[in-house]
Amino acid sequence: MANLLLAQGNTVQRKLRLIFGLGVLSLVVTIPMLAQVPPEAGKPETPILRIYGPGGPAPAMKELAQAFSAKRKVAVEVTAGPTPVWKEKALKDADLIFSGSEYMMTDFIQKDLPGLLKPDAVHTLYLRPSAILVRPGNPKGVRGVRDLVKPGLRVLVVQGAGQLGLWEDVVGRTGDVALVRAFRKQIVLHAANSAEARKAWVADPTIDAWLIWNIWQKASPDLADAVPTEPAFTVYRSCGAAVTTRTQEFALATEFLAFLESAEARPIFAKWGWMTGTSVIKSTQSARRAVIRTKP
Repeated sequence: MANLLLAQGNTVQRKLRLIFGLGVLSLVVTIPMLAQVPPEAGKPETPILRIYGPGGPAPAMKELAQAFSAKRKVAVEVTAGPTPVWKEKALKDADLIFSGSEYMMTDFIQKDLPGLLKPDAVHTLYLRPSAILVRPGNPKGVRGVRDLVKPGLRVLVVQGAGQLGLWEDVVGRTGDVALVRAFRKQIVLHAANSAEARKAWVADPTIDAWLIWNIWQKASPDLADAVPTEPAFTVYRSCGAAVTTRTQEFALATEFLAFLESAEARPIFAKWGWMTGTSVIKSTQSARRAVIRTKP
């Protein structure tokens, strides 16, 4: 009887030692495996904001992306140009989209980027005015829109990409249909977008004037001088932005959107030709001071 009890005790001890050994082995194997798994598997350690939009607002957006990146210690990638160039990638990984006009943003929502943006997520940021770009030194002496219908003048316009109907809106603002007729005869190219128009401007020096936004001269000052369109003809369109529905960095994207409207961002937008609240106020104040100084 005693021998039987002793044998059973030895068996129990061997089983306990086996169970304990397996447990220790499992712990030894599991701990290194756990140590190799990052806290958030599949997500980069440094957050990356991916931003897409047209080329017009790009210089300001890229400078602001650098400023925000340095400030928040995060990566910010801005991809800009004609929509077809970046559309498919944006549908997969965009955190924020910016536009070059209100109708462009609506097109993004309704047809170009289906499901990526919600109408109530859109923030209109700043405006920029129409302008006439001329060859450096303004050899044809263009002073405004009416000069563009002078015989022999060759004019470039953009048909889309934030400028759909721009030339017609500018030239037709006074209700003078004869001016619209005369202007149309001067157009030598209706470019599909601003990038295509820029290529044409560089390739064909016989083009005398380019009706577009003032910001394009700011981006390429060596290629052209800018002549403001007269107040009676000037048209303004906006830059807007929206956080996407598929972003994995909602808080960071929302913070960047707020940054675009901050006191730090406004001077950068103004530098690239955009009308910010501050620049408009300063311009108005300067004009008033000039009027006061000229009073007897």
